[in-house]
Amino acid sequence: MASAALRDELDCSICLITYTDPVMLRCGHNFCRVCIGRVLDTQDGAGVYSCPECREEYQERPALMRNIALCNLMENILLTPPTPTESGICCTYCVDSAVPAVISCLHCEASLCDKHLRAHSKSPEHALSEPSTSLEKRKCSVHKKMLEYYCTEDAACICVSCYLIGEHNRHKVESLDEAFKNKKVKLRNVLQKLIIKKKETEERVQSVEERRRKAQEKAAGEAERVTALFTDIRRRLDDLEKRVLSEISRQEKEESLSLSALIQQLEIKKDELSRKMRHIEELCNMADPLTVLQEPDTGDLCDPEEEGGDEDTGGHDRQLHGVDDLDVAVISDTFRTLCDIISSIRIYGEGPADILLDVNTANNKLLISDDLKTATWTWKEQNRPETAKRFEYYRQVMSSRRFSSGRHYWDVEIRSGSWRVGMCYPSTGRRGGHSRIGNNYKSWCMQRHNNQYSVRHDSEEIQLPDNISSKRIRICLDYEAGQLSFSELCDPIRHLYTFTDTFTEPLHAALLVWDGSIRIITYSEKLMRF
Repeated sequence: MASAALRDELDCSICLITYTDPVMLRCGHNFCRVCIGRVLDTQDGAGVYSCPECREEYQERPALMRNIALCNLMENILLTPPTPTESGICCTYCVDSAVPAVISCLHCEASLCDKHLRAHSKSPEHALSEPSTSLEKRKCSVHKKMLEYYCTEDAACICVSCYLIGEHNRHKVESLDEAFKNKKVKLRNVLQKLIIKKKETEERVQSVEERRRKAQEKAAGEAERVTALFTDIRRRLDDLEKRVLSEISRQEKEESLSLSALIQQLEIKKDELSRKMRHIEELCNMADPLTVLQEPDTGDLCDPEEEGGDEDTGGHDRQLHGVDDLDVAVISDTFRTLCDIISSIRIYGEGPADILLDVNTANNKLLISDDLKTATWTWKEQNRPETAKRFEYYRQVMSSRRFSSGRHYWDVEIRSGSWRVGMCYPSTGRRGGHSRIGNNYKSWCMQRHNNQYSVRHDSEEIQLPDNISSKRIRICLDYEAGQLSFSELCDPIRHLYTFTDTFTEPLHAALLVWDGSIRIITYSEKLMRF
């Protein structure tokens, strides 16, 4: 580090502080560019310029040359951080240069190098310790004595006077070394727990990232499949459009040719009728009776083929009726084909009307499968974020889909000793004992508990027969009729119980798993009443 004398050489003689952008006059003296510029500005009217340091005069305003060497020196000495000592603490009394301290005196509140330590007082009150920059923190703020003890009751470092006569009198205390060792043991225990927590968190992050990767891959696959599906649909629709337009054009040409031929026939007949009309008019205008009477009868002037009169007109009408409309059968067939295309579209494997479990409602002791169909009880806390929708105490979960009309049924496969399955309103509570499905007026369920089967609503329980052997249960809903039924999926299906009520909110499927798992296996809209 630079000495104090060297620091003085780096001060501008005008502003008396460290150079800023140093420049040099021809005489060799250095100044801050701004400082010497101001001095030369004041000398403009005098007609002569002089150096503020040596008074050397210049007839013209001197050019200012940047002192590159001095700039580099300042950068290396002043701007580069000093090389730290082993402790990073310097002797308090070495003012000309930074000398590493080897000890600190709590009484003097100073750090000493080897040289000043030899001259330091050897009196006992001058307590020496490792070099420190915060010496005042190592002394009692009340008694100004060295902190030697640790009060376990107040969790504070104290001096001997605090322990003997101060506010920590009769408190349980330990020496600093003993307290230090105990604190390190606690810190190591905490560190070990944090390491385990961090490892669990890292594993969870990996698991979530893996799920995100799978979700992205699944989404990419679905997007590719949907793109291909709609590309095929557009191709089929384009082909269908071309085929229908071509058929319409063909029919239009056929009808046009047929109608053109008919028009030509009618035009010939019209001309013939006009000729006969002119001949009859000439006869009517003749004055010679003999000429008129010698002409054939007026009825003979008509074409024998036209004697049918109205019948001939009817023939034309029949011909016209045969061509007055296009053949719409091909168009009807097109619409049927289009309906077949639309009905064949099924974008998602589970179908738009499937029942999926809502993870945002799942209790943290439930595992929800990736396909959102299975709820499994687990001892391991899932650490999902707490929300108003999540069931807090009981291992319950609701479906994301809700039903506000229509007739539906869904089947569950149960691998659990104790369980509840049913439906509930979205306003069902999520805290406390009344949040369990069947324990409030907003939910209806069938349950198995202690090897007994029953149905529950608003905490009222009705026992069912114990001879239920199937692991599959069907739940049927007729919303408008206010009916919710439970059946055993055996051969034949056996009806167990039907609730009748007036539903005032949409209904969600709900599961409660005390152990094992429950899986939704089937969903359908009912076409017949149960």
